Amino acid sequence: RELLPPWLVIIAGLTGILLLCVSTKDVPITPLQIKYGIVLDVGPSRTILFIYQWTTIKANKTGVIRECSSCSMQGLGISNYSESPRKVGKSLEQCLNWAQEEIPAEQHSQTPLYVGATASTGQLNLMHPIFTALKSSPFDVQGAQTLSGSDEEAFNWVTVNYVLENFFKYDWRGQLVPSRKGMAGVLSMGRTSAQLTSNMEEGKQAPEGVRLQLYGQTHHVHTRHCPCLGASQLRSRLLAALIQ
Repeated sequence: RELLPPWLVIIAGLTGILLLCVSTKDVPITPLQIKYGIVLDVGPSRTILFIYQWTTIKANKTGVIRECSSCSMQGLGISNYSESPRKVGKSLEQCLNWAQEEIPAEQHSQTPLYVGATASTGQLNLMHPIFTALKSSPFDVQGAQTLSGSDEEAFNWVTVNYVLENFFKYDWRGQLVPSRKGMAGVLSMGRTSAQLTSNMEEGKQAPEGVRLQLYGQTHHVHTRHCPCLGASQLRSRLLAALIQ
């Protein structure tokens, strides 16, 4: 084997000595600022408060969030307060106090709080007392909105495909890259009916669909309602089959 030239060995040795002698200083890395948001999911039979967090990192101009914790309202469902709407605010106090402990105090005023309710909840005329109770909290209340059936199912569709990483995924370097997977459909089973929500192809979207711009792509989400195919009907058919 050929030996290395003496001058190369000398240079390598001097370089090593220089690296050991020169003082180094850690360069501080500015941590990403974590922001928080609250969603109050109000339904006739249960109410849940969700806390989400995100940073300034985005994937194709759309934020990347994660659910960090949740709190279920104790006691009766909100539909049981139709005769005494003033008690609704009292029922929300536990979860609101819990959220104040979970989120840093210096970010309370910057934390948006959204309220989403189904159409059946809006019919109970409870949205106003809920909104009044939330205004007394330190969070930035964005208002209360009653969701239509199409909007509610569209949000369910987004949630399922987000969790399945169908919009984007993390590569081996931990960076966000587009996902090669297709979009999944969502079947929501109610008591008396079912809803099938899916992404329609370009040019085939139904006029009643919802158009969404997410992660650099446009999605036309359509919900097909299937009456008389709910959990009650399936239970009755199962019992009839067992009896036979």
